[in-house]
Amino acid sequence: MSPDDLALLNPWQHGFPLVREPFAHLALALDLSEADVLAACERLQRAGAISRIGGVFAPGAGGAALLAAMAVPHDRLHEVAATVSAHPGVNHNYEREHALNLWFVMTGRDAPAVEAAMRMLERATGLPALRLRMQRAYRIDLGFDLRHRTALMPMRVPRVARAEPIGADERPLAERVEAGLPITTRPFDTWADDTGRPVEDLLCTLQRWLDAGTLKRFGVVVRHHELGFAANAMTVFDVPDESVDTCGEALARQPGVTLAYRRERAPQWPYNLYCMVHGTDRAVVQEVIDRVVPAAGLDAHRHAVLFSTRRFKQTGAHRFRALAPPPQEVSHAFAG
Repeated sequence: MSPDDLALLNPWQHGFPLVREPFAHLALALDLSEADVLAACERLQRAGAISRIGGVFAPGAGGAALLAAMAVPHDRLHEVAATVSAHPGVNHNYEREHALNLWFVMTGRDAPAVEAAMRMLERATGLPALRLRMQRAYRIDLGFDLRHRTALMPMRVPRVARAEPIGADERPLAERVEAGLPITTRPFDTWADDTGRPVEDLLCTLQRWLDAGTLKRFGVVVRHHELGFAANAMTVFDVPDESVDTCGEALARQPGVTLAYRRERAPQWPYNLYCMVHGTDRAVVQEVIDRVVPAAGLDAHRHAVLFSTRRFKQTGAHRFRALAPPPQEVSHAFAG
C-alpha cells in the first residue's frame, strides 16, 4: 500500500464527509485534485482494496443476519463452499481450523427469510448447520488504523447496544447506504434522485443515524486481506451468562480486538462470547490473543482459537437490499 493510498483510505474509514461534493472535500484535505481522488477511489475499488464507501448498520437497525457453521468432509469442502457462496444472501464465507470448518453469514430482510435460506442450503448440501444468533454487539466496527501490523488503538465501545429499526419510508436510503456510494462528483445527489427526496434532507438523515447509533460509521469500507492483513482468527469463549457482558465489554476495549459480540450457544457448541483479531501474519494475531485473554479476565474460561485458512466469499450484507444474482466465487488462502 503506497503512502498516497494509505492517506486516502485510513482516515476516511470514519467520518466520511456528508456534503454534496465529498470527494472535493477529500481532495482539499489531501492536497490533490478532485479528479485524482475519484480516479484513485475507482482504482482501489477495482483492485478490491475498497469494498464500498457506505455505512455499517447496528444490530436492530433492520433486516436479519445469522452466523452459521458446518462440519464439511474435507473432500467436499470446495463443492459445499461453492454452493454456500452462490447464495446471494451469504456475504461472508470462510474456512476455519476446526471440525466445524465452514463458517458463513447469511443475511436477509427478516428472520424468516434467513431461516428459509438456511434450510435451502442444508437441503442442497445434505449437511446440518449451526445457527449462532447475535445477542449483543460489544464491537462491530472493522475500521482500524491500517499503519500497523494489527489494530493497535483501543476499540470504542458502542454507545447503544441495539438501534431502533429503520422505518419503511427510509428503507430505500438504507439500501443505498448498504450498497455503497457511486464514485462521482456529487454521489449523494444520485441517491437523492433515486429515492425522491431533497439531498439536504438525505444528508441530515445520515447524520441523524450516526448520532443515534443506527449507523456505527459511514466511510471507506476496506478489504483487509487485500491491504496486507493476511491473517485473522476468531476466538470463542464459554462464559457464565451472568458474567458475559462484563467480559465482553472488557474484551472490546483491548487493543488489537477488531470485533467482539455475544451469541447464542448451540448443541455441541457451548461458546457464547466471540472476538476477532486481524493482523499481517499469524504470529502477530496469536500475540494479540495471548495478551487480551487474561487482560479481559477470560483466562480461566474454556476457549478455542479458530484461524481462517481460506476466504471463499466477502461481499456487502443484504439486510435491506433485494437479493442480487450470485457473484463470481472469490477464494483466497490466509497466511500460515
